[in-house]
Amino acid sequence: MSEQNHYEKLGVDESASFDEIQDARNRLIMQYSADRKQVEAIESAYDAILMDRLRQRQEGKIKVPDRIRFPERVVEPPPEFTPAPPKQTPDWLQRFVDTPSQSDILWPAGLFLGVSLLSFSAPSLALALGVGFSLYFLNRKEHKFGRAFLLTLVGLIVGVVLGLQLGALVAAQLAGFNLEVTSLAALVALFILWLMSSFLR
Repeated sequence: MSEQNHYEKLGVDESASFDEIQDARNRLIMQYSADRKQVEAIESAYDAILMDRLRQRQEGKIKVPDRIRFPERVVEPPPEFTPAPPKQTPDWLQRFVDTPSQSDILWPAGLFLGVSLLSFSAPSLALALGVGFSLYFLNRKEHKFGRAFLLTLVGLIVGVVLGLQLGALVAAQLAGFNLEVTSLAALVALFILWLMSSFLR
C-alpha cells in the first residue's frame, strides 16, 4: 500500500495535522469496530503515516513546533524557575545545637523539676545538683567533659545573674509570696541549665 493510499484509507490528505489524523483514525475504528480486518487496516495505515511523519521530521522536511518536546532534546528550565538551594545552618551552630528525642527532653526535665522544688528551701544545694545533672547530660552526648563543663559554667553564671536581676525587679512581689531572691535566681539558673543540657551538645 502506497503512502498516498494510507492517507486515503483514513480519509485525510498529506497536509493534515496530527490531531486530524488521530481523530480520523478514532472515528473509523468506532465505525468499523465489528469488522476486525477493517480495524487492522486502519491501524496499519495510521502506523504507516506516523512512521512517515517521523522520517520526514528526522530529515527536516517537517517543522515541529517548539512547544512539542522530544526525548532526544533536553529542555533546560528557565533561569527564573531555578530552585533556591536550601538554607543550611552554619557549621559552628550545628556543632552546638542538638535535636533531642522526646525522652531526651522529658527525662532531664523531670530531674530538674524535682531539684527546682528543693530550691525553695536550699537554693545552693539545688544549684549544685542542677550543675551535676547538666554535666552528666551534656557529657553523655559528646563524651567531651571539658566542653560540658564550660557550657554548664556559662549556663550557671547566666542563669544566676539573670535570676538576681529579675529578682531585684520583682522583690516586692516576691516578699508577698514569701520567696527569696536567691530562690528565684536558682529557679532561673536551673531552667537555663535544663535548656542547655537538653538542646545543646
